[in-house]
Amino acid sequence: MKELMEQIKQFNEERDWDKFHSPENLAKSISIEAGELLECFQWNSENYNKEEVCEELADVFTYCIQMAMKLNVNPEDIILKKLEKTKKKYPVEKAKGVSTKYNKL
Repeated sequence: MKELMEQIKQFNEERDWDKFHSPENLAKSISIEAGELLECFQWNSENYNKEEVCEELADVFTYCIQMAMKLNVNPEDIILKKLEKTKKKYPVEKAKGVSTKYNKL
């Protein structure tokens, strides 16, 4: 992860793009790219172009990593912290095999 973050940082520094990457702009970009990812499945969810999906997914990940860097947080740390919180909201004995929201389990 550290090397990936360094490559993203270098890419942006070489282009002098960091000045455009406020948390607000990064949040907008994440949403836009997530919409483009969803668009890959718009009319046919079973016959999608995997390469296009992977490219859009990479864009979402890249902006998320940039947001973490901008906020000076470690992506792995915040994901693991959230996973622990989610485990408590969705205990296996109540949530296994169902998609019900935690407050309705």
